[in-house]
Amino acid sequence: MLKYILMVFMKRRVIINGKVHEVGYRPFLLGLAESLEIKRFFADNLLINGKQAVEILVDDREEKVKAFIKLVKERKPKLAEIEGIKIEEYKGEVMKKESYYRYLTAMELTKIANYGGGMLKKQDKMLEKQDRMLEKQDKMLKKQSETIKEIRITRREVKEEIRALRTDLKSYLDERLFKIEKEIAEIKAKIGLSP
Repeated sequence: MLKYILMVFMKRRVIINGKVHEVGYRPFLLGLAESLEIKRFFADNLLINGKQAVEILVDDREEKVKAFIKLVKERKPKLAEIEGIKIEEYKGEVMKKESYYRYLTAMELTKIANYGGGMLKKQDKMLEKQDRMLEKQDKMLKKQSETIKEIRITRREVKEEIRALRTDLKSYLDERLFKIEKEIAEIKAKIGLSP
């Protein structure tokens, strides 16, 4: 006698509200679906009334879907903050889990490419700022070199002036001393002191 096992299938739509974007929620949910070998699965980030949400579509045997919903209520990614979970019937089609995996991979690669592009733009801006700073530094170094050159020229001129003043002063003092010695000799001669 053949036994017929009646398999009841179930489709559900689960909405998780809270801080659920950019915390790894979709890969986390895919891992839960994978652990239960769920055949059809989809999850996507949404904004509902301006607030973050994750929409999950799941389609498989009733016991697997119920086990999945139980896990969703009990577990969450470390950085997620859940404000509420809503579960409702779903009538539409749900993609195969393998197709979702490819979809999620493509979305994550797009996110990485966008993030990398943003990083490159920021790097370009930083390099532009660095170029401007280097230009300013070059101008400052040029001014510094000009100032040092002026100081050296001024130092030379001051040394030359001091030399000239010393020479003039020596000549003047020699001349004055010669005159004073001459005058003293004349005075000695007049008062009868021998030189």
